[in-house]
Amino acid sequence: MANPLKQLAGETAIYGMSTILARVVNFLLVPLYTRVLIDSDYGVVTEFMAYIAILQVVLVLGLETGCFRYAGKEGVDRKSVFSSAFVTVLSLCSVFLAAIILFAEPISNGLGYEGFSNIIIYSGVILAIDSCSAILFARLRYEHKALKFAIIKTLKIFTEVGVNLLLYLVMPAVFASNPHHRLLNFVSATPDFTYAIFAIFVSCIVCLIMLIPDLKNISFKFDKKIWKPLLIYSIPLMIAGLPGVMNDFLDRILMRFLNADPEMWRADLGVYQAGVKIAVIMSLFIQMFRYAAEPFFFQRQKDKGSKDIYVKVMNYFVAFCMFGFLAVMLYIDQIGLILGKDFREGLSIAPIMLMAYVVLGILFNVDMWYKLSGKTGYAIYVALAGLAVTIVINVIFMPLYSYHAAAWGHLASYSAMLIVSAILGRKYYPIPYKWGRILSFVLTGLAIYGISLLLPDMSTWLQLGVHTILILVYLIIAASILLVERGGHFKNPKP
Repeated sequence: MANPLKQLAGETAIYGMSTILARVVNFLLVPLYTRVLIDSDYGVVTEFMAYIAILQVVLVLGLETGCFRYAGKEGVDRKSVFSSAFVTVLSLCSVFLAAIILFAEPISNGLGYEGFSNIIIYSGVILAIDSCSAILFARLRYEHKALKFAIIKTLKIFTEVGVNLLLYLVMPAVFASNPHHRLLNFVSATPDFTYAIFAIFVSCIVCLIMLIPDLKNISFKFDKKIWKPLLIYSIPLMIAGLPGVMNDFLDRILMRFLNADPEMWRADLGVYQAGVKIAVIMSLFIQMFRYAAEPFFFQRQKDKGSKDIYVKVMNYFVAFCMFGFLAVMLYIDQIGLILGKDFREGLSIAPIMLMAYVVLGILFNVDMWYKLSGKTGYAIYVALAGLAVTIVINVIFMPLYSYHAAAWGHLASYSAMLIVSAILGRKYYPIPYKWGRILSFVLTGLAIYGISLLLPDMSTWLQLGVHTILILVYLIIAASILLVERGGHFKNPKP
């Protein structure tokens, strides 16, 4: 049997390389958006991405993880599991998309975007395709087809970026010379938020085309015997995932109603999103880790010493996350130049959001207890605890501090969820995490960041040199902490 750490690391690397490449290329859109769009238009894009993220959780019904749970069970036909899941999501998405198309104009008018019903339809198509594709991608992950998964995801993001560049940099001149251009049936004549949403719409269609061979492997048969237990397991994850994703995106929606300056909510939302984008590196690592780790944890569950493996994975994960925190914050003056001048005030939330993502990553590891034990109903309590904190902090402080309250709301919410999940996990599926060791990585990283803030002003090159030395100091300390672990290395447990 292959070494579990090597297997996890290998798949994480594949997912990671593609995801990093895709996100880096996508990140190039940030300087484009923050220079071509006004801050309020970027706020509109951010608002619609929030709606899409929240609704997709509902449409997928938690069936991604449910497929991982049941596809490996003895006596269960793996193909029937994925086919039943896909047919369920496809049916739900078909009804949803029909309703969106039918009521596109009233919805756009209700949101204050009269004359832009097309973006409502684009958003509906994006949701339908992404939700159905989620089951196909889950199957690729389960079958360890990381390379194919990575190629399709990468090509999808390249398509989105390519369409954005074409629309924002090339087509305005074309539209000016040809006011009857066919593309004007789909987007505005001048650069605005419709371009960004249309680009995602096109990329989803391209992604669906690339997944046609995998669609052919779906039997489209509905197995009633597996469907009921699959939904019983998955729906609590969806219900838990809904407040979970609302923790991530509710602040974008609330800003419409609670912002400190009601007239500037779209502009402030655009600045906030630009600041959040600086923390994208941390969320990127967590996402690529999740893709590989979730099926890995399930498949190693029956191995002897599996819990010891989970503990060691956590230690290495946190050590790397704090390295990522320092790598961003100690070079923030240079990284911040990516943003347009009107958006750079959003850099003030970068350290808060980075730490929020560190806590979120720890939470993902801890949350595996209810997935592995089948007690997914407890996920609801964990997510609701976080949502309650999110709502309270934003309702109280957003009218005073605008998007700064939103950033602190993320950190507080994820921290509350982590505490609740750790307490429940210790009772129902104890994993002996080394919390003292985990805290030592976090405190070391924060201490080194604090030292960097206390340093006197110096030239750019000298500052870069000193900050690089500080990062090396962290790496030495982190490596020392990891080396004192008994056993030292991951061992391949015997089944």
